[in-house]
Amino acid sequence: MKVTIYEGINKIISQKVLNKTHILPLENAIGMICAQTIKAILSLPRFNNSAMDGFGLKGDHDSYKIVGKILAGDDKNIILKDKECIKITTGAKTPASVDTVIPQENTKITNDFIEIIKPVKTGANIRKEGEDIKQGEIIIKQGDKITSNYISLLASQGITHIEVYNTPKVAVFASGSELKMPYERLENSQIYNSNTPYIVSRLKELGCEVSFVGKSKDNIDDMKKLVENSLDHDLIITSGGVSVGEADFTKEAFNAFGFETIFDKVDIKPGKPTTFGKIGKTFVLNLPGNPLAAALNFEIFGKIIINILNHTNNIYHDYITTVISEDFTKNKSVATVIPGFFNGENFKIAKQFGPNMVNVLNNCNGFIVIDKDTNKLSKGESIKFLPINWEFYSENFKEFLI
Repeated sequence: MKVTIYEGINKIISQKVLNKTHILPLENAIGMICAQTIKAILSLPRFNNSAMDGFGLKGDHDSYKIVGKILAGDDKNIILKDKECIKITTGAKTPASVDTVIPQENTKITNDFIEIIKPVKTGANIRKEGEDIKQGEIIIKQGDKITSNYISLLASQGITHIEVYNTPKVAVFASGSELKMPYERLENSQIYNSNTPYIVSRLKELGCEVSFVGKSKDNIDDMKKLVENSLDHDLIITSGGVSVGEADFTKEAFNAFGFETIFDKVDIKPGKPTTFGKIGKTFVLNLPGNPLAAALNFEIFGKIIINILNHTNNIYHDYITTVISEDFTKNKSVATVIPGFFNGENFKIAKQFGPNMVNVLNNCNGFIVIDKDTNKLSKGESIKFLPINWEFYSENFKEFLI
């Protein structure tokens, strides 16, 4: 079945996946997907407290008598009278009778009295109970990715362990008599297999548990063995061996185990022979054999599969609206993926990007997809940039202060 890009994505996200979870110590949960919705046990701050070192005041006057001291961690309930104050430190609990905290440098101290030399507004410099987090407020939702920010938030509630979804287990294997793994000796008319190392490393970047189950020896029995050894995984990814006329046993081997085809062609350039299906509860993604086509189609379809296996709330691609740096014309009326580099101001198309090329994405940080009915983009025209590598740094210093 041939599908459009959107049809392919919709068919992927309509698949049901198992909800497998486990419990982890909080410090080991970074990068995992939360399997529970958690509400705040405590308000933050837990109590009204001073935002700085200074004096807690009662009333609005020019001078005050110092009647006590409260340090951070003290649990004193000093009741102030009008025109009285207490010395207080940053983070110390402010008594209910304190209206305002004034910085020490705004005062002049004489014996047991202070004189206000630079007034502040009533209520200033008091952090209110619950102004950061209110008790009962949702602090992380089921399906949220646990980042260092969430770790800090959860730790502030005294949480030590958290339930997370299991990491997707992905099996990858290689096929093709003309392809050799980097550790093998090349013969005439052979090339090194760059797809498999790329896919394995990209899956690891996305946090998957990856197994390279081997390389087929180009006979049906060997290919069947690789498939059979991969069926305990959530996803199998291969590349090549699905185009019409190829001398490859990939289709036959998968069909021997009851492979259900969900789609086997995509109206896209490059990467038309991208295939998605399943054997039982194990999904199968067969990418094109050409390296750039395989990489780009993994970004469009493979990442969506990983997202649904992860149970993340953020399934779909997002984009940045920018402009194209130069005119571009495409030749065919088919949805076309164009790699390039977004520099924060505009998108520059890669100099060369043939589907068979390897030396492309290392100079790119994302791509655009041009609709089949759009044949030309003009310099300065608005486009939608989809990032791949989003560690957004520059080789040269750029002034970033506003």
